[in-house]
Amino acid sequence: MIDPHVHLRDWNQKDKETVEHGLMVAHKAGFTRLFDMPNTNPPITSREMAIERIALAQEVIKKHFRSSRMAYSLYLGLTSDREQVKEVVSASQELFPLVCGLKLFAGHSTGNMGIVEKENQEKIFSYLAEFGFEGVVVVHCEKESLMKPELFKNGEWDTHSLARPKEAEIESIKDMISLARKTSFKGNLHIAHISTSEGISLVKSARKEGMKITCGVTPHHALLNAEDAKDHDRYLKMNPPLRSEEDRKAVFDALLDGSASWAESDHAPHTLEDKEKGASGIPGISGMLLLLSELRKAGADEEHLKDIFGRNALRTFGFDMEEVKLPERPLEIKKRIDGEYPIRPF
Repeated sequence: MIDPHVHLRDWNQKDKETVEHGLMVAHKAGFTRLFDMPNTNPPITSREMAIERIALAQEVIKKHFRSSRMAYSLYLGLTSDREQVKEVVSASQELFPLVCGLKLFAGHSTGNMGIVEKENQEKIFSYLAEFGFEGVVVVHCEKESLMKPELFKNGEWDTHSLARPKEAEIESIKDMISLARKTSFKGNLHIAHISTSEGISLVKSARKEGMKITCGVTPHHALLNAEDAKDHDRYLKMNPPLRSEEDRKAVFDALLDGSASWAESDHAPHTLEDKEKGASGIPGISGMLLLLSELRKAGADEEHLKDIFGRNALRTFGFDMEEVKLPERPLEIKKRIDGEYPIRPF
């Protein structure tokens, strides 16, 4: 299996998780390849930082996985600086497949890498077109101007859904599709952790019109809703937040019918102390096993499951195709590895 969206922390966030721990737990869960996000501390926004991170992961792989398959790739983060975009485009081409793509935060999330002004977002797409980037740009779609942070009450995790309403995602997706078209962006636009029925519809419409666009669904958005977040001890606060039962069903069904391109964990661990203070993000690798089990129960056939748990991502990112193996008893594996996590939201 492949997880195209993880946050493995490390460096100045070793108290949350290390790359070593994340890779080892992923391997126990049956994953053979992870794509790591750049909103680390410090952030991965240059060729130099990418090489340092890759070296760290390669040392772990040499140490633990000599006789088994495990691969690591990462995204480079985008800013609105033209020279920075030029550098990461060049680095992504030079270091592929160790660098798998680029990441744009259209709204602030953990790491505060948000490029929230539409004018600056347009600049990024223009620079990507100028420098001939034709790979994958993953976007965290939440429109900052539509957020209502005053509605969040710390400790009442369900209020996070009010503070970051569904309209923020929907309008941001509209912006990204519009800007990609306006600037003649030639790459693949990927909408990460899509959480709304309207967002799914926007992606489907753009795809029908010939746009190269994909979207990913997380276990938490497919299996949980905002009501679940009322249980304080599950710490169900993440960006984007959990939605209504209608939206949950829509994103789950999108995996079943192929509207959504693949499953992605958005694995983002924190310490319990940080979660109590309101940190956004939850562990997600074992949640992928629960999602696999629920999709099987819902009637998904094994070939389709292999597509959404690996093959579709390999095709989109331009990786050589490899065998995707799915565990026969994912819930048994989940039970074994849940003890690895200090927080178990599922």
